[in-house]
Amino acid sequence: MSLQLDFLFWKLTSTFIQEGNYRVVSLSESQNELWLENLSQKQAPIIRLLRYNLDWGNWMKKDLDRTVANGERIRKKFLKRRVKIVNVYISNHPPLDQLELVERSYMNNQYQKIEVQPILLSDENVSSGIKDLINLIEFNGTIAIPSPLDLFDVQREQKEAINLANHKVKEDRKLFQTANPFFTYMFACIQVLMFFILQLFGGSTNPETLVFFGAKFNPLILEGEWWRFITPIFLHIGFFHLLMNTFALVLIGREVEKIFGKWRFLFIYLLAGIIGCIASFYFNPVGLSAGASGAIFGCFGALLYFGYTFPQVFFRTMGMNILVIVGLNLVLGFTVPGIDNAGHIGGLVGGFIATGIVYFPRKKSVSQLYYVTGTILFLLVSLWIPVISRFF
Repeated sequence: MSLQLDFLFWKLTSTFIQEGNYRVVSLSESQNELWLENLSQKQAPIIRLLRYNLDWGNWMKKDLDRTVANGERIRKKFLKRRVKIVNVYISNHPPLDQLELVERSYMNNQYQKIEVQPILLSDENVSSGIKDLINLIEFNGTIAIPSPLDLFDVQREQKEAINLANHKVKEDRKLFQTANPFFTYMFACIQVLMFFILQLFGGSTNPETLVFFGAKFNPLILEGEWWRFITPIFLHIGFFHLLMNTFALVLIGREVEKIFGKWRFLFIYLLAGIIGCIASFYFNPVGLSAGASGAIFGCFGALLYFGYTFPQVFFRTMGMNILVIVGLNLVLGFTVPGIDNAGHIGGLVGGFIATGIVYFPRKKSVSQLYYVTGTILFLLVSLWIPVISRFF
């Protein structure tokens, strides 16, 4: 085995992580195959490094087919239209035949949305091969190999690369460890408590009881009872309604609170609930409504904002599950009678906007000002008829 190429394998890894902002997707047990991703890098969103001495072209073709198949799984996971993979072979020598496989991009008829661009780095072309790789991915960094080399240099570079990869993982985990849930469980307890109070005073499905305790009822809101944009968040109509919303709140709310912290979660939850009630007021004016669904959809909106800001982390962890759940719930809202879908959509949008206002812990963004301005204008306009106009 060539120490120069062993060193190069780990040097490329550490350089791409540190200077190219790539993250390690997977590392084989033998530590000779490594996948990196940076979806914001258009020329090379996925890089695969393989330290393996190539022999026959037939093996290489099968390997390229496996790479394409794996690329298709990545494409579906991240909802990409097309994916390009830079496939770097680090081998002591070129393959014995079918050299054309490393001289042009490779596509498989079965997965035509995946393009693999092979690059060969061997003892014969290290310098020129590195230049070709840098030019291909439009990378501004430098990759230098010291001389002479010994085994200690290789091990040191390997340790450096693995430490950098672990640091990236820890950075991602920190995004989910801002705070332990508090308000999530508090709101769950409040809505359970309010359910039993409703039961004691006539039943949670009794319209008169619901109206008395603050359900959204447009005629009374128009008479000036503006608090009915807030109180419905804590009321539920029937045990099943309470059960589903409490389960959803605990499941989703605690994740949002872990990411954004207690006070940001409090703001997101309440503002999303209020905007959900406002949407219900305008688009579902008949009858009464109650429930934490709008606020809970606001939690989904917060997670979508997280995905908008950190798409790689989002899709690598919970992204597809969140999109499927939101999609299914919206479809049910449009097809099943009795569901206040206006409140759900309003809460979803409200949660996204509220998250844009508070942003992330220990971070600031100029976009926060735009979200604040937009929200103030929205509330002024939407509350003018039911609330503000009464004071003029």
